[in-house]
Amino acid sequence: MLLRFLLRRLLFTALTFFVIVSAVFFLLRAAPGGPFDGERHITPEIEANLLAAYDMDAPLWVQYGRYLSKLLQADLGPSFKQKDFTVNELIAAGLPVSAALGASALCLALLLGMLLGTLAGFNQGSRLDTWIMSMNNINLALPGIVTAPLLVLAFAVILGWLPAAGSGTFSHFILPSIALGLPLSAQIARMMRGGVAATLNEPFLRTARAKGISELRLVVRHVLPSAVIPLISFMAPAAAALLTGSVVVEQVFDLPGIGRYFVEGALNRDYTLVMGLTIVFSLAILLFNFLADVLYGLIDPRIRALG
Repeated sequence: MLLRFLLRRLLFTALTFFVIVSAVFFLLRAAPGGPFDGERHITPEIEANLLAAYDMDAPLWVQYGRYLSKLLQADLGPSFKQKDFTVNELIAAGLPVSAALGASALCLALLLGMLLGTLAGFNQGSRLDTWIMSMNNINLALPGIVTAPLLVLAFAVILGWLPAAGSGTFSHFILPSIALGLPLSAQIARMMRGGVAATLNEPFLRTARAKGISELRLVVRHVLPSAVIPLISFMAPAAAALLTGSVVVEQVFDLPGIGRYFVEGALNRDYTLVMGLTIVFSLAILLFNFLADVLYGLIDPRIRALG
């Protein structure tokens, strides 16, 4: 049953990835303008040579087939605008930085959000609950574009405890991780609070207490597994977004991640760069969604039966 469930989810993930790649390929070609429209004093002959050099002089379906063929070989092609680099090289240079930032922000968000949400859920209606939810509302109201400069001003400029920019050491990622992880931790805390509060009202908990189960075992074995189920589906796209970096946070802290390449590629009609980054983002989202489906199936057997 579990193997069939996993195979179905894997097939659905592969089909979704194929649809995404195809849709983005044709949408980019259908958009007005082209990658060489901004070149100054370009003659028709030079434009024809450029199109031939980048394999864009063939019919659209031929270009599509060639791109899929290269994609199967993990070849994302050359960048149209950054002519000294291939898309693979640009992603290989920026992805580790974005992934390190996203992973550290995700760990911070999970630890802080689950801890605060669990405390608020077990103390619903108390002063502690009110204080935690008030702090969460502040974190949700302050986006990264506001939090990041404030963190730089406080901890880098005034106190001088942490570096303001760069990516050379672990300390360079502390402030960016906080700026990126705080809003997500607030969302996790709200979901955990609701899940814990709802689970505490379930009849099976009263039965478990009547059997003499300790509070610690009750929390670990019954409350948290039930409360975390709604969080799993939320964490899949959230984790993908964090692990692929944040454009604003990377710009504020001068981190050489892949977020800035996506914006530059879209503005410059750099088809291959946008396609390559879209593939990275899509794979991350689909991978985390697949892992979420697997966790759902492991936690709740009813989902395996439906899948």
